[in-house]
Amino acid sequence: MVTKIQKWGNKLALSIPKSFAQNAFLVNVAQVDINLVKGKIIISAIGPREISLDDLLNRIDSKNIHDEIRTGTPVGKELW
Repeated sequence: MVTKIQKWGNKLALSIPKSFAQNAFLVNVAQVDINLVKGKIIISAIGPREISLDDLLNRIDSKNIHDEIRTGTPVGKELW
């Protein structure tokens, strides 16, 4: 596919066709890795980092933990 390089401010920008972006899982402000290999520009999508439950739990501290929330007494099938 042929496309254009255009000047945006002090930079050159490449317009990526929507179908290419979708197939590469690119969205607005997605991060990409750009390399120059033997005179060719290689652009690779950087996928979202996988976050584990342990990662999330390790971020809890006294500043961001919340108190227990009471929603009233059990009713209907909530009763044990």
